[in-house]
Amino acid sequence: MSEKTLFGHPKGLFVLFFTEMWERFSYYGMRAILLLFLLDKTSGGMGLNEGEGGAIYGLYTFSVYLLSLPGGWLADNVLGQRKAIWYGGIAIMLGHIVLAFPGSQAVFFTGLGLVAIGTGLLKPNISSIVSELYPEGGAIRDAAFSIFYIGINTGSFLGILIVGYLGQKVGWHYGFGAAAVAMFLGLLVYRFTAQTYLQDKGMLPKALASDKSSEKTNPITWGLLGALVVFLLVMQFNGLFQWGSKAAVATSMGVIAVAIVIVYFLNLIFASGLDTTERKRIVILFILFWGAVLFWAGFEQQGSSLQIFADRYSELPFGMPSSWFQNFNPFYILVFAPVLGGLWVFLEKKQFNPPLLVKFAIGLFLLGLGYYIMVVGAQIALTGVKASALFLTFTYLFHTLGELCLSPVGLSAYTKLAPKKYLSQLMGIWFVAAALGNLFAGLFAGGFDEENVQQMPQMFMSIVWFCLAVGGVIFILQRPLKDWMGGIK
Repeated sequence: MSEKTLFGHPKGLFVLFFTEMWERFSYYGMRAILLLFLLDKTSGGMGLNEGEGGAIYGLYTFSVYLLSLPGGWLADNVLGQRKAIWYGGIAIMLGHIVLAFPGSQAVFFTGLGLVAIGTGLLKPNISSIVSELYPEGGAIRDAAFSIFYIGINTGSFLGILIVGYLGQKVGWHYGFGAAAVAMFLGLLVYRFTAQTYLQDKGMLPKALASDKSSEKTNPITWGLLGALVVFLLVMQFNGLFQWGSKAAVATSMGVIAVAIVIVYFLNLIFASGLDTTERKRIVILFILFWGAVLFWAGFEQQGSSLQIFADRYSELPFGMPSSWFQNFNPFYILVFAPVLGGLWVFLEKKQFNPPLLVKFAIGLFLLGLGYYIMVVGAQIALTGVKASALFLTFTYLFHTLGELCLSPVGLSAYTKLAPKKYLSQLMGIWFVAAALGNLFAGLFAGGFDEENVQQMPQMFMSIVWFCLAVGGVIFILQRPLKDWMGGIK
């Protein structure tokens, strides 16, 4: 392990901390104003309706995380994680520069595409290197991911604060430009500190560490790929895939992504030469994946339906931009992440640390509790009175506590349970869960009909029931699947 620093962690952790901090500044800052820009009809926005805007928002955030899968593959097989992070950061910066200048829709979508490609290269691989700093695993790695998470949310807080203000109060493209500056700062940090403090970690593609020259593609792999192609063709020829509107494209892409993920996991389990213990761990990762999809589908309403609620139906104290409500989440993260990170280590020493699946279930229950608060807030909004800012304040509190039970723990679990030669790919899969969650969040917001506000309580309550149901299933599965972890905690 490299030289120790604050709290006994390697200095390399803080290189990754600050690189990710500035990348998240750019992403969350831009995301905070994206849907507002798409819906704006009076101040230089695109003037779309809720259905189109929500679908574009969902497709963009979906693509950002979906591209983590090929980004992880490229790192494992071609670039190595370190180069993938560098090239990804450059693509993100260029994308935000494109967005900073007013132009046609084609130019705008080109900028979004560059940001999505860059994030797909950077996001899974920076998390993979965090795991390499802690080969011993255990609670110390969970604590390291909690510290790393503080970097993510410091960037998020500053991004929403600065980009949100510039975008809503000065001009949309000033906000997009600020995101480009942030990514440039992240690249500077990485360029001048990575070699010193990360040494050789993440330099070589993982595939070089194993002899794959004699490996042949398993016939099961060909069979699974064939089944996937047949499924997609049947869906297309029967008219079940629709491409005539942005919402239809988003829905079709979601179905395709779900099918690809299922085939990917089946291939890992049955056709990748894994031993019995590794296959059982992949099953655990599969369960965590779907729990995370549902969690992010609810949680990522921050930039979609909850943003619309904040903008149209909530009090705005002191005339603040409505996008600033999204800053409750990173603020709470900064307050509570060190507390929960320390709590997991303390409970581990006392042998009371909750099992992984229990933490996931708790995260979903807390998400559901936050949405129940929104049900009450929406009922007040139906009376024509703007809801108190306290509703969103407490909703974000419970959502954040749920995120801290699920997200850093899930990141750590994927690094611990993944077979080494598939590490970056499976980190990419972890972010595909966020991709699907963001896509569903955008589609959900697209159903937000300004002319039919009566639907709001029912929409929010549907999320409550899903969280309780899925969280309950995961909680029940914890005991029978306990031994499938193969001794990893």
